Amino acid sequence: MTEATDIRTPPQTRDPSQVPGRRLASLDALRGFDMFWILGGSSLAIAANRLSHDPLTRRAAEQLEHVVWEGFHFYDLIFPLFIFIVGVSIVFSLGKALHTGGRAAAMKRVLRRSLLIYCVGVFYYGGFSEPWPEIRLVGVLNRIAVCYFFGSLIFLYCSRRQIVAVCTAILVGYWAAMSFLPFPDVRPVDRNGALISTVLKAESVDELNFASTVHLQGTFEPGVNLASYVDQRYLPGKKWYGTWDPEGLLSTIPAIASCLLGVLAGLFLLSPTASDRRKVVLLVAVGAVGVAAGFAWGLQFPVIKKLWTSSYVLVAGGYSAILLGLFYLFIDVFGFKSWVQPFTWIGMNSITVYLADNLLNNRSVSMRFFGGDIESFLNNQIATGLGDLMIAVGEISITVLIAWFLFKRRLFLRL
Repeated sequence: MTEATDIRTPPQTRDPSQVPGRRLASLDALRGFDMFWILGGSSLAIAANRLSHDPLTRRAAEQLEHVVWEGFHFYDLIFPLFIFIVGVSIVFSLGKALHTGGRAAAMKRVLRRSLLIYCVGVFYYGGFSEPWPEIRLVGVLNRIAVCYFFGSLIFLYCSRRQIVAVCTAILVGYWAAMSFLPFPDVRPVDRNGALISTVLKAESVDELNFASTVHLQGTFEPGVNLASYVDQRYLPGKKWYGTWDPEGLLSTIPAIASCLLGVLAGLFLLSPTASDRRKVVLLVAVGAVGVAAGFAWGLQFPVIKKLWTSSYVLVAGGYSAILLGLFYLFIDVFGFKSWVQPFTWIGMNSITVYLADNLLNNRSVSMRFFGGDIESFLNNQIATGLGDLMIAVGEISITVLIAWFLFKRRLFLRL
């Protein structure tokens, strides 16, 4: 893609074939597929395993739980896949905004949307229901807002080669910082100088020894690494693990790289020089290389979601590219759309449905129908796990019904 025909160039010099003029059905479906597992799909698989206990369901149940620390399960793909999709969406939504209103209008839209998503994120984690400093300022939606803002900014002002350079610099820079920058070992010690056993999850900042003169580097243990130290020292408000947060300050920087990988995939999908089949092949091939490179890098810089390590970015980005390629092939190229309709309903109102689940607690609503004695009867008298399965089915059914209702009423509450 040359600068003269880039979708970010002025309208009078842009090739119309490169302006996003249609909504990718595969992108909405993939977004909905991703959200499905958060909104009840994982509970469905875990309940099915309790019911059958065969190797297939056991493996599925394992994959739908996060790894404790180092490693990668399918459930560890959910969050970075969504951020990757945000990056792809930036190309299509802002590309169209650039074509119609110019860069200033697009930037105004980015600022407004980023701020709104961030504020909704604060609300999602309780808002101002607790006194300071028990208010959480970071979280899933907050990280999405930050990634959307910087991903959009880089998309609007950088060429494709510059985006590759920025993404590479983020990943290499984060690896170098985490591996080689020394930081104080602020873990508390007793009067004999021995580390206190609760050091990995201190209950308050007061328990940490900020006067420590001992320094560490290149450690990736829970709570004992550079990213955790930055949170301990500089992140205000409530932290998920007492003194550090999995969506903390330093670990959000490589998450921006996950978004940029999506931007690059979106730019490639808009390329007029490659056929649809070639796009699919390259997305899957590049994705496979990313997965392999990520696991290889993980031998030195472990694949850890809660630190969003550079190796984790490559593994998750590779799998995301593979899924995007496959969804694009079957939905946009082959036209097989009917089987993904529920995913599309969820995907077109993803954050709204996510918030609705938080406010309504769909699992709690499902238990009003299938919990208590009904759950006990199904589990104890018919089959172990059947009651749990019915609750999970009810939970996901409520999610799909909400998404269907919004879709049918043409209510697309995109933040």
